[in-house]
Amino acid sequence: MTLAVSILPEQQLAVLNAAYRQAVSRRRLRLLLGVVVFAAALALAGFGAEVNLRTLFTYFGNFVSYFDRILTLDSGQRVWTDIGEWFWGLRKWLRMLGETLLISYVGTLIGATFALCLNFFAAENTSPSPWLRFVVRRLLEFARTVPGIVFALIFVIAFGLGPMAGVLAIAIHSTGALGKLFSEIVENADMKPVEGIRSTGASWLSCMRFAIVPQVTAGYASYALLRFEINVREASVMGFVGAGGIGQELVVAIRKFYYSDVSAILLTIIVTVFIIDISTGWLRGRLFGKEART
Repeated sequence: MTLAVSILPEQQLAVLNAAYRQAVSRRRLRLLLGVVVFAAALALAGFGAEVNLRTLFTYFGNFVSYFDRILTLDSGQRVWTDIGEWFWGLRKWLRMLGETLLISYVGTLIGATFALCLNFFAAENTSPSPWLRFVVRRLLEFARTVPGIVFALIFVIAFGLGPMAGVLAIAIHSTGALGKLFSEIVENADMKPVEGIRSTGASWLSCMRFAIVPQVTAGYASYALLRFEINVREASVMGFVGAGGIGQELVVAIRKFYYSDVSAILLTIIVTVFIIDISTGWLRGRLFGKEART
């Protein structure tokens, strides 16, 4: 009896060790299988997209040499050895960069306004009608699915070159993107205040105004600031099709092989985006409190 009792724990330990080894083996096998499937899918996708690794490695030096050229002045010196020559057009570039910021600001403001008006109809818990919700959601999907630069090109053809095309393109794309985000915030709102206000006989508009909006205002502002960050970059690219802003000057420098100008304009845009990202991130943190900033 004593022998059976003493042997039983050793047998259980052996069984547990065997079960553990089997579990580890199964996990490793699943991991290996996942890696193989991922690699196969990546290779298949690369083949379908005509990604040629030989071409990549053969011409990678051209990519590196271009950065070498844009960091070299016409005199052959590095750009940082003569800052005045490197940023010779800074005043003009800053003026065009200011135009880019204005395009982004006005487009974001218009888009946020339309998104504010439409998101209640797109949210499942606040839309007055399923058919209305379906239509509004499809409109928002269309607005955010078409790339902003495509809208900009269409508006340039319609209205001519200039900032107006960029503002309209950013406004439409921002409406679609912010409308989606705003409606998701509304769908997570507490509906008990709505029920309380509705019990007094208030209209649908009053319920939205006094029960939903106070709950979601901070979220709206946070997403709008985030969208403004994105739109600054979008507006810089839209200048490539003539939609105003610093992008027009950048594409001219690229086409005319003004290499040092390309690096100066790019650096100006990057620094500006960094400042905006830091500033709006701080503002979003202030809206959501200390935990959001960490």
